[in-house]
Amino acid sequence: MLIDTHCHLYSEAFDDDRDQMIGRARERGVELFYLPAIDSSYTESMYRLEDQYPDQMRLMMGLHPTSVKANFKEELEHVFRQFEARDFWAVGEIGIDLYWDKSTIAWQIDAFHQQIELAKSKQLPIVIHCRESFDEIFDVLEQHRGPLLRGIFHCFTGTLDQANQAIDLGMKLGIGGVVTFKNGKIDQFLDQVEMKHLVLETDSPYLSPVPYRGKRNESSYLSLVCEKLAQVYDVTPNEVARETTKNAMEVFEKGIKKS
Repeated sequence: MLIDTHCHLYSEAFDDDRDQMIGRARERGVELFYLPAIDSSYTESMYRLEDQYPDQMRLMMGLHPTSVKANFKEELEHVFRQFEARDFWAVGEIGIDLYWDKSTIAWQIDAFHQQIELAKSKQLPIVIHCRESFDEIFDVLEQHRGPLLRGIFHCFTGTLDQANQAIDLGMKLGIGGVVTFKNGKIDQFLDQVEMKHLVLETDSPYLSPVPYRGKRNESSYLSLVCEKLAQVYDVTPNEVARETTKNAMEVFEKGIKKS
């Protein structure tokens, strides 16, 4: 069994073949799909997909940092209202992105703080988006350090030191297609990180692993990430699947309340 801990399967990129794509993933052993939110414009499509696959789709709720604009307070209110109405598996994806727009950094930091507090109040994990913002992310996380802070560093692309810093703050490392890239770099040190700190993800439809790099990603390609980690750790793919599934369950199942 494999778990895709981060995939946007409600994306428009899958509108033409969503059911077939999910079928391919399940044929490859992917049994659970955790869906991170982006902003209010996608909420209904997330709910529809959950209705279609209630036993496989597990929803998060949050405001993505690239959707933090001048109306971010309204967007955060939308997030809070969803949590008043129902349960979710995590607060995500949240964080700071300084690749696309540095001018919104103050708003992004504010939104990040508020959503971490939300997660702590619900005893839920956070799922962090970090792009060109490790220093800023760590500064915020240090202010929330404690037993209620936990989650996943989605699409981890940092150094060994940053990996250890994230783990020390209660985070697992989300490993996806980047681990298969020649210039991805993380494959050069991951074997120095115990596998108990890793979970698998695709970030579908983004960041396809080799040999599909540059094309639409999908959850069936999670098996390629699993195979690459098996090479890195010199173990079998089954061992990687077993360990990373256990790790994902540890993140998401702890303290979950389902209505």
